[in-house]
Amino acid sequence: MQVDLDIQDMNKGNPLKSVTLPTLITLSRFAVIPLIMLLLLSSSGWTGLLAGILITLAGITDFMDGYLARYYKVETDLGKFLDPLADKVLVVSALIMLSALSRVHAILVVIIVCREIFITGLRAIASNEGIVIAASQLGKYKTFLQICAIVGLSVHETYFGFNFQAVGLILIYISLGFSLYSAYEYVKLFFDKILQRS
Repeated sequence: MQVDLDIQDMNKGNPLKSVTLPTLITLSRFAVIPLIMLLLLSSSGWTGLLAGILITLAGITDFMDGYLARYYKVETDLGKFLDPLADKVLVVSALIMLSALSRVHAILVVIIVCREIFITGLRAIASNEGIVIAASQLGKYKTFLQICAIVGLSVHETYFGFNFQAVGLILIYISLGFSLYSAYEYVKLFFDKILQRS
């Protein structure tokens, strides 16, 4: 299951020979982010609900792209690069918007954004040293909790007796704990691998 864009024909020697269906699904996550931002800007009840639905669908695509890539054995370096990047852009963009709407504290957003930048930088350094730091299970739980929290904070209102804002706040604080501990795990793994090579 592969969509061939024949990029190699346009630019011979280009490593991006083709884009797989899972990669296209990942790219759809990038495409929906501006629409989510616009809906959050409007800040009315139904637009928040619609933003929450779109974020939920984006979260589902995060599961789908990885599953399809493994199932059809079409994992690519491009997909491995874009998948976590799409998650980070979605989470960071949404949290900044929600902070501007006073639905989540700015300090919490700063901590989460700084953590993402730090770990991305650490992985880049590790890659340059020939060290592979794979995504940990805690990191995956962190992303799942962040997406669920952002859905709640985006919907913001109470529907059928369910306070989405309160649940979103609880989940974002729980995800912060996962975020900081998984960052510690990444740093420990990095230095363990460095020491093994010395």
